Amino acid sequence: MAGPSTRIALFPGSFDPFHNGHLEIVERTSKLFDQVVVATMRNPQKVEALFDLGDREAMIEESTAHLGNVKIVSFASLVVELAAAVQACAIVKGLRAVSDFETEMQMAQMNFELSGIDTLLIPTGAAHAFLASRLIREIARFGGDVSGFVPPGVSRRIKEKFA
Repeated sequence: MAGPSTRIALFPGSFDPFHNGHLEIVERTSKLFDQVVVATMRNPQKVEALFDLGDREAMIEESTAHLGNVKIVSFASLVVELAAAVQACAIVKGLRAVSDFETEMQMAQMNFELSGIDTLLIPTGAAHAFLASRLIREIARFGGDVSGFVPPGVSRRIKEKFA
């Protein structure tokens, strides 16, 4: 368990599938905090999941294995409840475009009002700004190659799923 001065960041999302933009945010966050908790969830607002939570956890764990301060969990609660449970001092969200900002800002403000926990919004680098899990799912469903957009283990699982 984390010590009293350990700075923990929570990076929540559906991660279906986990892609290189997500990985970039985890890697950058791991340099800023003592521990990063990556939390995958089933988003009820999204259509049927491509991968179940267990598969997503395994893919994220494999993709972040080179980072010594990352922990992977699943959750089915409010993000602020999970943040309190893991003793996070911040929630981290990635931004791809200005359109993400409005939604993430509103959630950050609501989460702060509910819990007092700040949200750190990290813009992705230009190389990953176009990536979205829904686009990767669509490309994969139609037999396209997504290997340049996702970590190798995720690419392998996607190929197996659509073989």
